[in-house]
Amino acid sequence: MGRGRAKAKQTRVARELKYSSPNTDLTALQRELAGSSSSYTAPSVAKDDDEDEDDEYADRWADDDTDDDWAASR
Repeated sequence: MGRGRAKAKQTRVARELKYSSPNTDLTALQRELAGSSSSYTAPSVAKDDDEDEDDEYADRWADDDTDDDWAASR
């Protein structure tokens, strides 16, 4: 019991969100969109660490890029 009241409230809140149009602060939006681009710095690209140098199995399959060896010969 009690589920009906909670469901009714959720339905009411959902309708309010769907059909209401909140007041939008357009000046704040304009400030945000026109903000200086210098404040954003792109994340640095991670340096490619050669973890394979110490891996004894790293080069075992490196040259196996062709799929001809498994295909049926005609």
